[in-house]
Amino acid sequence: MSTATELLSAIKDVGTDPTRGGYSRHGFDHAELELREWFTAEAGKRGLDVEVDRNGNIWAWWGAPGPDALVTGSHLDSVPGGGAFDGPLGVVSALAAVDVLQAKEFKPGRPLALMVFAEEEGGRFGVPCLGSRLLAGVTSAETALALKDRDGDTFADAVKAAGLDPARIGRDDEALSRIGKFVELHVEQGRGLIDIGSAVGVATSILAHGRWRFRFTGQGNHAGATPMTTRHDPMLPASQLVLSARWAASGVDGARATVGRIEPIPGGTNVIASSVDVWLDARGPNDGRTRTVVERITAAARQAARDEGCEVTVTEESYGDTVHFDSALREELADALGGKVPGLPTGAGHDAGILAAHVPTAMLFVRNPTGISHAPAEHAEADDCEAGVAALAKVLEKLAG
Repeated sequence: MSTATELLSAIKDVGTDPTRGGYSRHGFDHAELELREWFTAEAGKRGLDVEVDRNGNIWAWWGAPGPDALVTGSHLDSVPGGGAFDGPLGVVSALAAVDVLQAKEFKPGRPLALMVFAEEEGGRFGVPCLGSRLLAGVTSAETALALKDRDGDTFADAVKAAGLDPARIGRDDEALSRIGKFVELHVEQGRGLIDIGSAVGVATSILAHGRWRFRFTGQGNHAGATPMTTRHDPMLPASQLVLSARWAASGVDGARATVGRIEPIPGGTNVIASSVDVWLDARGPNDGRTRTVVERITAAARQAARDEGCEVTVTEESYGDTVHFDSALREELADALGGKVPGLPTGAGHDAGILAAHVPTAMLFVRNPTGISHAPAEHAEADDCEAGVAALAKVLEKLAG
């Protein structure tokens, strides 16, 4: 029987990032493929039958696959320079929960599966929760296959290299129909459980959130030969967007706006950029507040572009409205855990949030003592990880018993 900490330790050297720190494990890259092989082997040790669906999501079945299955799991990929727990904790906890139940000689009374979703963070192709979005038809196959990573490789190239058929990518009603209920365990991305002194909590909702790309186009030129008064430098309105994100979100209750990625073209030190791409992440308690933030930032970006004699185009790359998790399933989780588990909202997106529009979903959170996520300082204590495993095992036992 393995603990969650032991299982995390087994993959601690996969995908380490010497430049950023932490881990860089992206959809269908070398590190993520190695982790997929590791999961397949661990599932096999437990007698689980593994299959990969047409969109690259992995299913590990305890018993015969079937409809109305209880499914649990998370993802193995990361953001660039991410922490060790975001995603993998949910996967290893599912494996460890199976160990707990098998040690008790528990036999599922309904189909039960562990699941690993593909490209949840969007760290390679820019669209988060891509595996679950494709599964549910939220993102079209045409859109997904055309996505490109920083090296110019398309998602179609990546899935083909991983042994999948690009022609079969897309909405999978057959696979989706097998999920009767979905429960995802995840390290908390925030301080909610710290503040209330609890090792484990249950999610109530996810903020409305999305990603937008702003492309500022100006006049590329020589940094030394071009007078300041004749420039059309797209880096200036791009910089104004970064600043406007802070004041726009600060003026809307509960909203957040972040610029975490900027790419100037051609990117030379002694070159005035010809264009600059800026990616905005915006979130809020509901659709209206989130859209208000984006509208204010967009207006500021357009004005800044005009002032510099540049142009700007805005593309919405992904969006998800506020998610309210199934209240009846949340009550079932609370009942399985003795009725004393706290509920809390989250500002982070998850595959469970994508599936929530199609099947009853719920989430368990494990306390993060730093309150930090998407960074190397992300953490969960061993005792809290095992509390999460124990909670997940109780939930699976009740819901699949």
